[in-house]
Amino acid sequence: MSTREWALILGVSSGFGAASAIALAKAGYDILGVHLDTRSNQARVDSLLDDLQETGQQIRFFNQNAASDESRRGMIQAINTLLSTEGGRIKILLHSLAFGSLGNYISEDKQQQIKRRQLEMTLDVMGNSLLYWVQDLEHSDLLDRARIFAMTSAGSHRVWASYGPVAAAKATLESHIRQLAVELAPKGHTVNGILAGVTDTPALSKIPGSETLKADAINRNPHQRLTTPKDVARCLVALSSQDTYWMTGNVIAVDGGEGLAG
Repeated sequence: MSTREWALILGVSSGFGAASAIALAKAGYDILGVHLDTRSNQARVDSLLDDLQETGQQIRFFNQNAASDESRRGMIQAINTLLSTEGGRIKILLHSLAFGSLGNYISEDKQQQIKRRQLEMTLDVMGNSLLYWVQDLEHSDLLDRARIFAMTSAGSHRVWASYGPVAAAKATLESHIRQLAVELAPKGHTVNGILAGVTDTPALSKIPGSETLKADAINRNPHQRLTTPKDVARCLVALSSQDTYWMTGNVIAVDGGEGLAG
């Protein structure tokens, strides 16, 4: 690419975010990544950085809380400074934040059921943060006919044990996708949700009954296997083309047909 084109990935250090960062870098995009990891996970982050640097693209990671207003504004200021120096604007934004509370809404022990602060935190991190990032990026003039994607799940319309707060966040996220798609259309930006099939990621392992979910997904998938982060990343690269300008406001299943079996 003669002019730098950047991909900004929120939740870059594992799962869909990491696989998409590698796929997009190999496709010629420079990578901006936001993650929140402790020292115990630094080896994983360093390994990803090594893989990305081998592509020859510009790479800049921020180890900060993507759902914090103060951190977001500081990162956007830093991104603005970087792009002013290096050139280019953001062509792709991927929202892949997977941090929230799990638990039942109703419990015999009131202390064990989901509380207001847990629900509001989950909605904010996994749902509302997409809106706040898009607002600030747009007003900073950092987006250029951008392809905006957000990772959702079948939990947005299905009930899984203990998944209620995340399900509510995913439903909120899909609502934001539709509204943003309409409001950003005059700017040339598109906004779509990516609904991956059941994928063996660190986030999935935290869901109670995840082994049962995986076994059920394999049985229902006509390919008789789980979706992988690479499956999703490869589709994301294809969907990032400027030729997809007329496709917006959708929730796109990238699941190998898993959802067709009900």
